[in-house]
Amino acid sequence: MIRIAVIDDHELIRHGLEYLLHRHEDLQVVLRGSSVGDLRGFDAGYDVLILDLYLAEDRPCLAAVKELSAVTRVLIVSASGRPADVLAAIRCGANGYVTKDAPSELIVAAVRTVAAGGFYLSAGLADILQSELDDNARPPAAADGSEDGSDGGSEGDARPRLSAREEETLSYIAQGFTHAQVGRRMGVSKATVDTYVERIRAKLQVGNKAELTRAALNRLERRDRP
Repeated sequence: MIRIAVIDDHELIRHGLEYLLHRHEDLQVVLRGSSVGDLRGFDAGYDVLILDLYLAEDRPCLAAVKELSAVTRVLIVSASGRPADVLAAIRCGANGYVTKDAPSELIVAAVRTVAAGGFYLSAGLADILQSELDDNARPPAAADGSEDGSDGGSEGDARPRLSAREEETLSYIAQGFTHAQVGRRMGVSKATVDTYVERIRAKLQVGNKAELTRAALNRLERRDRP
């Protein structure tokens, strides 16, 4: 049984999510609230927190996302599909992001994926990440013109250096693709993608898919700084 807490400032959304999730035997809403404060004092525990990004305010509750993601798995279900909101929520530790107009089966899939320790983005939001990452996925070519470039850090750059293929792999992983899907897009086998991912994890010292996604976004953010 996957236990779920739902925090949304609209009563209709709270009831709608509970109705949707209770139709599945493996899902149970154990707490509904209109603010993050409603989580305090709840001792029964839950596996996934469904959180609206805008709670009765004009600003996204990013501080709450960061705080809560340190202690539980957070799935953002928001009316906003703005790139800035999606990227900011993931950078703050969210394990998934789905818009409220997503089909009900996608919301259920997102809950199950996040509960299992995975990372979930609906296809439309993956496109947002793709547009942000595609033009920034490849590092400068090596001096000898090779595709992969150097695996070591350059002088004055403390970031681990990924090869071009590793950067490409990381960008696809950040978009929510499976290793098999990445392989098809890159024209390589799943085993090759597995190897790339293991190298990336070793170089960036990250573990699961959510951490890989945040690593990709952090690298993008650093590149965009003057």
